[in-house]
Amino acid sequence: MLKSIKSLGWVALIGFGLVIGGTTSKAGDISDQRKTIYDDVQKTFGGLPTFVKQVPDAALAGFWQEEKDLVLSNKTALNPKVKALISLAVASQIPCTYCIWSDTQTAKQLGASEAEIGEAVAMAGLTRNTSTLLNGLQVDFDQFKKEMGGQ
Repeated sequence: MLKSIKSLGWVALIGFGLVIGGTTSKAGDISDQRKTIYDDVQKTFGGLPTFVKQVPDAALAGFWQEEKDLVLSNKTALNPKVKALISLAVASQIPCTYCIWSDTQTAKQLGASEAEIGEAVAMAGLTRNTSTLLNGLQVDFDQFKKEMGGQ
């Protein structure tokens, strides 16, 4: 079985999540909810990175809950390696330097080969290119579905 995503540390946290910028309270002037979340992040990863401290109060609870429920959970429909490869493909198209780096590290740590990493990025490029062609050429969507076997 693949390594637990929790064992990947910070790479997993930023590898799938959105790095949300913002401001927070001064050190020592921290809400109880923020303190609870910081403690949970610390317990999960053994540290608290600076970027987590920058997530605004209004976004922090949702950000951390989504990380736990989607990224860190092994009870999702997709296995961690597939999630890392999807995230890398999306990050390549955004583009997000932070995510590309961390998603690549996470995917490798989860056993993804260079070929799988390359294919995920190539699929993102192909999808983007095909979308550009179809949309730019204003291909009729109903005709497209009919020709492609859709109802």
